[in-house]
Amino acid sequence: MQASTVAAMSAASPLHSTLVAAGYHAPLLIALPIIAVVVLGRIAFARARNQPALAGKVVVRCSKGHVFTVVWSPLGSLTSIRLGAARFQWCPVGRHWSLVRRVDEADLSDEERRSLEQQQEA
Repeated sequence: MQASTVAAMSAASPLHSTLVAAGYHAPLLIALPIIAVVVLGRIAFARARNQPALAGKVVVRCSKGHVFTVVWSPLGSLTSIRLGAARFQWCPVGRHWSLVRRVDEADLSDEERRSLEQQQEA
């Protein structure tokens, strides 16, 4: 390689100089693609497990056995505290704070299904 080519490659581009002068930081250029990959990965993982990709109503059971539906998002929640596969949130059936976990609707008893239908009608 010629010395002029190496010097041209190592010189800062006008765009880079403009961004640095404007106070723009490189971490944002790195963080945004990483965030996008994480969100898309979580969406793909949720769909592979036949779960709502972003948010959807799912059946949950609290630690005292009450069954109810909540809006469940794999990306996070503003109404509960995530603790792995469980969440700490308000149980509207028993009117208490509790750990809740997702329940497969096929695992529900007939009585639990009737209870859910009554809750949705109310």
